[in-house]
Amino acid sequence: MVRTSSMLGIVSLCIVLLLGSEICIAARQELIVTTIKVRLLAELAKKLGFRYKVHLVKDGAYGRQDEGGNWNGMIGEVVRGEADLAMAPLTLTAAREKAVGMTKPYMQTGISILLRKDIVSEEAGFFDFLSPFSGETWFGILIAYFVTAVCICIVGRLSPCEWSQPETEPNRFTLLHSLWYAAGALSLQGAGPHPKAMSGRVISCTWWLFAVVLLACYFSSLSSSQGSDSAPLMIKGFEDLANQDVIEYGTLAGSSTLAFFKNSNNPSYRRIYEHMERRKSFVSSMDEGVQKAKEGNYAFIGESVSLDLAVARHCELVRAHEVIGMRGYSIVTPLGSPMLKNLSVAILQLSEAGELAYLRTKWWASSCIPDSAKGSSLRVHSIKGMFLVLAIGLGIGVLLSLFELTSKSRSTAGEQKKSCCAVLTQELSQRLRMTKTKGDQET
Repeated sequence: MVRTSSMLGIVSLCIVLLLGSEICIAARQELIVTTIKVRLLAELAKKLGFRYKVHLVKDGAYGRQDEGGNWNGMIGEVVRGEADLAMAPLTLTAAREKAVGMTKPYMQTGISILLRKDIVSEEAGFFDFLSPFSGETWFGILIAYFVTAVCICIVGRLSPCEWSQPETEPNRFTLLHSLWYAAGALSLQGAGPHPKAMSGRVISCTWWLFAVVLLACYFSSLSSSQGSDSAPLMIKGFEDLANQDVIEYGTLAGSSTLAFFKNSNNPSYRRIYEHMERRKSFVSSMDEGVQKAKEGNYAFIGESVSLDLAVARHCELVRAHEVIGMRGYSIVTPLGSPMLKNLSVAILQLSEAGELAYLRTKWWASSCIPDSAKGSSLRVHSIKGMFLVLAIGLGIGVLLSLFELTSKSRSTAGEQKKSCCAVLTQELSQRLRMTKTKGDQET
């Protein structure tokens, strides 16, 4: 049964577009192309004016040389003359260069690690305690705190039940005390004195409710984020992978990635190879490696370009930051093929024109929603109901204080036989002026 890879077709598309330049290829009229996955070869034929036959590689392999010097996979089919081109993520290596013709690299790649996001932890930061809320949410909370303190201060001045004699009594709810009072509610400790007027109590109760819900959301989000990041491992690169034995890891059997670790003199890389050889943790295809990584407790070692594509398609996966063994992808032709030079020139032309970078951006674009947008950090729109309730409570409290002051002014106007508006204006002037009253000065 032939194994195919759903991700290799994207790279084949890049090759099809590479061959779309106006170049003359001296080859048989009908080309036989071997590949693991073929896409858009019809466009290749239309642009270059040749017919082709497509067949999937029989053994489902890229190409590995055995002890007898024979090649399998796509490289083997090109060597034996069964195919004129091999188009897939074939890395340029010295062994392959001796056996077949390989074009200039059309894409740079390296070796990296693919894992599930939830089995590795990130390095803790100094300000991780702020992570439950987004920056805009913290800004909104700060604004709500100052607005509430100002409203408490205003109500403390306007309400006659709170400040009955502004000519002789000092005002208890100064702006500084209001800020301290609101901060005390946020910490669930409280700070006296408490408001006596109904308007002040409405604002206080609304702020207390806001503080309780806010703290509940904060600690809930904090505990969930700590729970998801509570894995004991922190794998940044191959050194971390080699020094742990909790997560199994492996790579594609017979691949150039495996040969890199096998031939390396780096002690960590040698340990990785010996571990994979001892455990026989190899996979037979890229899809199998990605699937094992998705299932968890397995790290798939592969070429960074293919891993990036897997991360773009599978949102639960992540690629390690470290990339080693940089090399390039090439198109394979038989040794001495007249197509080799023209293909290399076309690759360089498209690279200089920026088309290869555009293709990488287009086909490797991720469809995943960033974690910051999924709610790991609560945003303002996620808890907008809290801010709405607070705004309504502050508005009701201020209106109640105005109603209390108006009622007193009306009663005083009736006793003094004065206009209610005149008495109300006088009361507002006394209560809102910033100069100290006689009582304040004596105190």
